[in-house]
Amino acid sequence: MSVPVVVLGLDPGSQVTGYGVVREASGRAELVAVGTIRTPSGTDMAGRLGVIYRRVAEVIASFGPAEAAIESVFVSRNAASALKLGQARGAAMAACAVAGLSVAGYPPTQVKKSLVGVGRAEKEQVAFMVAQILGLKKPDWALDASDALAVAICHLNERRARKLTGRYGASRGEGA
Repeated sequence: MSVPVVVLGLDPGSQVTGYGVVREASGRAELVAVGTIRTPSGTDMAGRLGVIYRRVAEVIASFGPAEAAIESVFVSRNAASALKLGQARGAAMAACAVAGLSVAGYPPTQVKKSLVGVGRAEKEQVAFMVAQILGLKKPDWALDASDALAVAICHLNERRARKLTGRYGASRGEGA
């Protein structure tokens, strides 16, 4: 019987950051917590990043994950948007690092392929599979939260695969 592991999944955004905490024991994933961190509109970027950092730190303190996984920044045509997303991702990663968590990064296509089997799956398909994997009927959380849970589940899948192939010490995901 394997030791249960708790993973924090994060889907960063400067306005909405999704988070999901999943526990896996004996190969079965179960929901611990899910939600979104919404930054106040009209707040400057530094203020938004502070909110993301503080709230991620609170989630870590409340649920005690052993590891974290975060969605990587996708290539965007809009450089300003990509920069803001990267800054939000950095604030979330900093909160994880300060708490002593290792952080794995996964591109959106890898997360989708891990859960749905297709790297270009729609957000609704990902949300459906997240609910199926966690044994829930109809989730009532935001798609950002589903994406965060998907990142956590992807990490658990990768973690299991590394264990089975003997690559447990190998780097996680594409690197955070």
